[in-house]
Amino acid sequence: MYLAADTVVKTVMIGLAVASIATWTILLAKSWELGRHARQLRQARARLLEAARLPPHGGDASFDHGAANALVEAACNELRLSHDAAVPEGIKERVASRLERIELQHARQLRSGIGLLASIGAIAPFVGLFGTVWGIMNSFVGIAQANTTNLAVVAPGIAEALLATALGLVAAIPAVVVYNHFTRVLAGIRTLMGDLSAAVQQLVSRDLDRAAIASARTAH
Repeated sequence: MYLAADTVVKTVMIGLAVASIATWTILLAKSWELGRHARQLRQARARLLEAARLPPHGGDASFDHGAANALVEAACNELRLSHDAAVPEGIKERVASRLERIELQHARQLRSGIGLLASIGAIAPFVGLFGTVWGIMNSFVGIAQANTTNLAVVAPGIAEALLATALGLVAAIPAVVVYNHFTRVLAGIRTLMGDLSAAVQQLVSRDLDRAAIASARTAH
């Protein structure tokens, strides 16, 4: 049916096949990426929840990569820049602001490529329908040229046209399912990022309280 189809219908079929391949490629690649990222976040969260102090940047191999590294580095940098600040609440607010921006940045990075799935799921059925309409139009032209309404004349063209619609659904349905799956996975990762950010802020607050107590003892 593909070989006998019109050039436009063939182009539609090829485009839908490429879209389907892209969907499965994104599924495999992003599953590996998001799974690895989630494991790193869980390990870092467990280490931070057990830590008594904020680990110095570069002092713990668990925070040498990924979002955990960025969060710890940002907190350490803000503490270093604010070492002579007199109001701990101001330091905490600046740390929270830095961590929030890092969370948003990593969320945007993790979503890269997933938007394509939404586009495929929304557009593929209509592309397939376009191929079907074009093929049926050609079938009617064939009827006019053959000057006959014999089903054997129009059936092949209609079958080729309907194949385009089937390919559109084959491309769209997995794309929508995979997109919804990744949306749930990303929501879980955002929760892990929030837990990690909260753990960093707790350690910062704890270190600032210790520094305040030490300073008060020195003054007395």
